[in-house]
Amino acid sequence: MRLLLVEDEAEMASALSAALLKYDMVIDHAPNLAFAEEAIPNRVHAAFLLDRNLPDGDGIDLIPLIRQQVPGAPIIVLTARGSLVDRITGLDQGADDYLPKPFAVEELLARLRAVMRRPAQIAVNVGRVGNLTYDFANRHVSILDNPVDLPRRELLVLETLVQRTGRTVLRTSLEEAVYGFDDEIQSNALDAHVSRLRRKLADAGATVEIHTIRGVGYLMKQAR
Repeated sequence: MRLLLVEDEAEMASALSAALLKYDMVIDHAPNLAFAEEAIPNRVHAAFLLDRNLPDGDGIDLIPLIRQQVPGAPIIVLTARGSLVDRITGLDQGADDYLPKPFAVEELLARLRAVMRRPAQIAVNVGRVGNLTYDFANRHVSILDNPVDLPRRELLVLETLVQRTGRTVLRTSLEEAVYGFDDEIQSNALDAHVSRLRRKLADAGATVEIHTIRGVGYLMKQAR
């Protein structure tokens, strides 16, 4: 899952990004409204974490743009402004959840899972291809109910392919799902991730195929 974190405190952003990285999430950091307003229309983020006290305005002012550009994406406000009035304002403006600082990363993860289970996301909460099941809310892969452990980037490749089963996924779309704004991408890195993913799925007995569409991208479908 790729998230956009809108947070002006560099130390807070760095610590939170590092913590979420351990849970197989790609975090892009926007330090202000202006940066976020440029990033949101790219439509590469599955969820948004918004601070309120930004140098150029209030983070909740981004909510209408997010709803327009990425309908259904979960939005959680993370802020020191935790009064009852502030919480009501944030929720009334369209946030899915409101978490006052300081908070535990485990609680944030639990709240992310909760908003991912809400009706707008339920239709795509679980993906199935052949005998492979992918639980989007919990980032869990299983084959015939047997769990399959994958490194973060291979997991993100699989997540993106499952979301678009039977359709060609452009290389650029996969790279956007797997790498953050600041990541350096080696020319053959994506191919290496896909190759390792194919091998691990085959070893686990998955009845799925990942086809290379030369010069374009990849396509996942049930094996014949």
